[in-house]
Amino acid sequence: MTRSVLAGIDGSPQSEAAALWAAAEAHRRGSALRLLHAWPWLDAGDGSASWPGDLRSKALDAVRELADRIRRDRPGMPVETAVISDDPVDGLVAAAKEQDLLVLGSRGLGGFAGLLVGSVGLAVTARATVPTVLVRFGQAPVERPATAAAAREVLVGLDAGEPADAVLEFAAAEAELRGCRLRAVHGRSLPPSWSLAGPVPPQAYLMEQESAEAALVSRSLAGLRAKYPGIDTIADVRLGGGAQALLDASIHAELVVVGRRERRHRVGPHLGPVAHAVLHHCAAPVVVVPHP
Repeated sequence: MTRSVLAGIDGSPQSEAAALWAAAEAHRRGSALRLLHAWPWLDAGDGSASWPGDLRSKALDAVRELADRIRRDRPGMPVETAVISDDPVDGLVAAAKEQDLLVLGSRGLGGFAGLLVGSVGLAVTARATVPTVLVRFGQAPVERPATAAAAREVLVGLDAGEPADAVLEFAAAEAELRGCRLRAVHGRSLPPSWSLAGPVPPQAYLMEQESAEAALVSRSLAGLRAKYPGIDTIADVRLGGGAQALLDASIHAELVVVGRRERRHRVGPHLGPVAHAVLHHCAAPVVVVPHP
């Protein structure tokens, strides 16, 4: 099977936004786009239509209609469609194994201020074995001219003490595809003891800590800069935790990249606190990249 960009479709405006974003990404990569709708009640298990009505036929028609719209907008780009009878989380996780990228839609700002991601999106992102993008409803695909590259950024979260090569590599490749700069953000937290000494640490200490961590970040990025010399790679060290540092830096980003360790929690796969916070509160599309 040809690897492609896979978008999960459920008929909602959120999933339509994800499909359009995925189409733009597939166009950048020169790859095919696959639209998939998964729902367990599409048939009765024996091939007969389920109640009420022929849900499989209606679902397939909706997916094909969206695919036709994308084909009109992007002539020549292969667009495949599929409808499967499966749990949405299980179906999307399984289908994504054969693809390069999985794209899902997330809720817009609703009753819970700032929360953007639904339960399916979180569950899939925690289990998927390929990079998974959450696209906020209303977030249009960004395809600006190369002349605007200086004002455009891909953001990547960096733990300078334990950098994840797969996450940095994905972010650099995306920056190269988009013709924009890469900003690696490392959040530095003050030791708990400062809360006992007072609310404001001495400026000399802050400067010394920032200098030491900036040097650590630069060493973490040395290999990436050598591999991608054409990318303007910026090391950004900010005071505060990793999640807050990324959120503060993401206001003008067109893509934010974070990592997820592929390890089993006692209650199953889960997202780390930084990825979880960024997914919920970041307005830009967020990519979660699994890594060892």
